[in-house]
Amino acid sequence: MKKTLKIGSVELDTNVVLAPMAGVTDITYRTICKEMGAGLVYTEMVSAKGLYYKDIKTKKLMKTNEKNRPIALQIFGSEPDIMSYVVENYINERKDIDIIDVNMGCPTPKIVKNGDGSALMKSPELAGRIINKIKKISTKPVTVKIRAGWDSGSINAVEFAKVLESNGADMVAVHGRTREQFYTGKADYNIIKEVKENVSIPVVGNGDIYTPQDAVNMMESTKCDGIMVARGILGNPWLIKNIVKILSGDYDFYEPSPKDKIEMTKRHALMLTEELDERIAILEMRKFAAWYMKGMKNSSETRNKVNKITKTAELCDVLDEYMNICK
Repeated sequence: MKKTLKIGSVELDTNVVLAPMAGVTDITYRTICKEMGAGLVYTEMVSAKGLYYKDIKTKKLMKTNEKNRPIALQIFGSEPDIMSYVVENYINERKDIDIIDVNMGCPTPKIVKNGDGSALMKSPELAGRIINKIKKISTKPVTVKIRAGWDSGSINAVEFAKVLESNGADMVAVHGRTREQFYTGKADYNIIKEVKENVSIPVVGNGDIYTPQDAVNMMESTKCDGIMVARGILGNPWLIKNIVKILSGDYDFYEPSPKDKIEMTKRHALMLTEELDERIAILEMRKFAAWYMKGMKNSSETRNKVNKITKTAELCDVLDEYMNICK
């Protein structure tokens, strides 16, 4: 089974890709997932307009770590001129960014209401113009993340992907759900399969990857070129390691112990504190700690304690205390 992937001029060590997720795939978690074997990681979504108007918070999302590479910077927007301008003036010069990805799949209302994200699934011609304009000035490969369609009455991923390809896209990642579905129901792997059969650029499949076998099932049923993992890695970055293993024919999976999960939570917190103000880092860690401890015995009391602390040292003490319970 295919284990590597080439996107334009960028060659990945593995074809397991970490999806861009707002509030999740920050510089710290990208580093952890890269260590687990992700061939490509993405930044959180970056607003093209935010860059255009020099928004400081937007620029902070573009911070990278050399250890993360290759890395794709994901931008969103729906105005070809603004998007090509920020690529030319803010992204082309960045040697630490390897790929430019355009989000045409985000379903959240605040993104869609402005005509961005998956709203572009309703406007293939505009989507094509965006990619065409970016591709003309980009010094890096240009990829796109899309959905099956806007709703069940307008499944257009195949036609949409063909438009993107004809305008120069180097790869397309397809989430097998419509915008209408958000993250409910099942991802339709047949849509991903049909896109793969109708374009010549690499196709990465996305949706419902929670176990190593899920990745194999997607690869076998769609013949896609790569696997994009998203919500399945919340609290479980080891999933990436095990998907890489199974795609190489290795079924000797790494099963993290309670101690592994607690040690990773502590390490994650310490890494995050290096990037952010300690108070903000610990607030961010609350959700990550809950994800790491999900399903672990007697964890609810510890999660409640974690939600009240404000110092990294306190967090580590609480987790050490919990580790003794887990033994």
